[in-house]
Amino acid sequence: MQIDLEVERKEILNRYKLLIKACKRRLEKGDKEMIRKAFEVAVEAHKEMRRKSGEPYIYHPIAVATICAEEMGLGATGIVCALLHDTVEDTDLTLEDIRGLFGEKIAQIIDGLTKISGVIDNTSSIQAENFRKVLLTMSEDIRVILIKLADRLHNMRTLNHMKRDKQMKIASETLFLYAPLAHRLGLNTIKTELEDLGLKYTNSEAYYEIAVKLTETEPERKRFIEKFIDPLKEILQEQGFNFKIFGRPKSIFSIYNKIKSKGVTFEEIYDLFAIRIVIDSPTENEKSDCWKVYSIITDFYHPSPERLRDWISTPKSNGYESLHTTVMGPEGNWVEVQIRSVRMDELAESGYAAHWKYKDSAAEKESKLSAWLLRVREMLDSPDPNALEFIDDFKLNLFSDEIFVFTPKGDMKTLPLGSTALDFAFDIHTKIGEQCIGAKVNHKLVPLSYELKSGDQIEILTSNKQTPKDDWLKLVVTARAKSKIKNSLKEQRRKVAQGGREVLERKFYKNKIEFTLQNINDFISFLKLPSSQELFYRVAVGNVDMKEIKAFHKHKENPVKAKKQKVAPKIEQLVTSARGGNDMLVIGDDLQQLDYKLSPCCNPIPGDDVFGFVTVGEGIKIHRVTCPNAIKLLSNYAYRVVKAKWTNDQLISFLAGLKLIGTDELGLVNNITKVISNENHVNMRSISFDTEDGIFTGTIMIYVHDTKHLNHLIDNLKKVKGVNKVERFDQN
Repeated sequence: MQIDLEVERKEILNRYKLLIKACKRRLEKGDKEMIRKAFEVAVEAHKEMRRKSGEPYIYHPIAVATICAEEMGLGATGIVCALLHDTVEDTDLTLEDIRGLFGEKIAQIIDGLTKISGVIDNTSSIQAENFRKVLLTMSEDIRVILIKLADRLHNMRTLNHMKRDKQMKIASETLFLYAPLAHRLGLNTIKTELEDLGLKYTNSEAYYEIAVKLTETEPERKRFIEKFIDPLKEILQEQGFNFKIFGRPKSIFSIYNKIKSKGVTFEEIYDLFAIRIVIDSPTENEKSDCWKVYSIITDFYHPSPERLRDWISTPKSNGYESLHTTVMGPEGNWVEVQIRSVRMDELAESGYAAHWKYKDSAAEKESKLSAWLLRVREMLDSPDPNALEFIDDFKLNLFSDEIFVFTPKGDMKTLPLGSTALDFAFDIHTKIGEQCIGAKVNHKLVPLSYELKSGDQIEILTSNKQTPKDDWLKLVVTARAKSKIKNSLKEQRRKVAQGGREVLERKFYKNKIEFTLQNINDFISFLKLPSSQELFYRVAVGNVDMKEIKAFHKHKENPVKAKKQKVAPKIEQLVTSARGGNDMLVIGDDLQQLDYKLSPCCNPIPGDDVFGFVTVGEGIKIHRVTCPNAIKLLSNYAYRVVKAKWTNDQLISFLAGLKLIGTDELGLVNNITKVISNENHVNMRSISFDTEDGIFTGTIMIYVHDTKHLNHLIDNLKKVKGVNKVERFDQN
């Protein structure tokens, strides 16, 4: 097909004029010239490039800049960056060129928008790394993320030209990250469009089915809305309100979510729309006017008391303000009614974009946005977070529903839904979190794992002897708490490892091995450990002792002979963790790393002789060979049993149970707990003792690293006077 370059040139200029028109009201002196310069640079840089649709590539940056101007209300700097956003990544222009032409600020934003260079494959971890980089820059300048959202919105609008696998990848990413981010920034209109387009490409069948049904039911819905709002119009006019009242259909994506989460059909959803009343009211009267309107509506229609949401007194942290109620409509249907002022409506629909218009509320919203960006920055500052783990934490926190809770002095704190007392402690201060031993919620004592509810007042109890434990990570949901606990645990390990270094030096000396860097590295390789810190840590906790050092000494003296002997390493040498950063179990004849669950019937820990059992619906479950169910499984379902063994990874703690039997001696419990607390890095979860006719039985639940660690403790407990028997038991 012949391309008419003259027609294209006219079209490019025409689109540029529409862009200038869209941002006219916010252009100051010199802005237009700067935008023109950016436009010319972008046209020149992209001149040989075309989109998948065959159109000139420059259409895309102009469209992104127009979205920034029209739908986000960005000023000249944002529009210049939108026009140039792909130049550094896709053309010969460098960041230095941009800096020279447009200055430092624009170069900084463009850098944030430029993906990690040299990345070819689109794996999720690379995508996560890219997103993390965008967020790093965003925490310095919010325009980065706004332009990124505009870029994504235009890509979604033109996604039909892409191959199916690309459509799936981009649409899934949009639903996973970009739509929730738009929601977080209060860009409701953009969020809704991103969600609907995301669904259109990830599940087109469901999308079109709902779209068709919405179209078919529209006349009926219109009739109902008119019947509902006509009497309200009359009363509101009588009361002298200047207002708009209309029915707003729910988005296809939100209807789809309801069908999925509630297990209902399209026909069973009663709230396919919401009635919105927008009143033109001066700022000082907004709140009282909204409540007056609420009072009028509830005089006319019966409200559902538990479905009143007051986002005016306590706005959402993305700045959303509105009064929501659900009332019984004229035909026995519940109807959601949203009441807000013109200012609230514009801020709700356009979020950050409406700032330029409402300078007063902008200051308040700016502070909320700053607080949010501060939380982003805190997450990004935590040292060396795994990119994917970071994305999960980020989503968990910043896109979740919120609860409002109070300090003892009455200060309000906003936390994600599902937050615990421990999350609250870390939200107040890292030190308070680390030393937290419990909390009082509404003056009642609660454990660290207590899930907070909106309106709770919390007082944190601390002890300077307390330090974070491994299992704390399961008790928190906020990214702040998770990253602080992880950092603290790393620091604890580092301190323990320092002591281990001295112990290893002494042990090397005893075995006539020089304590040199070369020998330490050889020993690390011999034990197949990841780092010197891990080695020193294991020495400190007694996981590496004389036996390993002697084997290493032999290996050094005669490496060939040692290699021949070392055909089948003992399972203890393959010991380590069974949950954590990497897979720690290898499964099957070819010993692959597969997903698995540890079976609760026998609670295997690293070092146990184990096998995998392929279940129906729950994947592979790992059992101990000595598990009470092992014989049944191995005999009846041998074809579903797979090999499994531990690989050498990082030490973390596992829960194990010990049963003790003996004669009741004076101070026995004290002596037993002393042994446990003296044992290197064993944490006790619970202890219970019972005595009958001079014989005691006790059960202790403890956290250990592996079987070697556990056996060491058992040996020491057997030495306690009065203890006759110590054995491990399987707690269900």
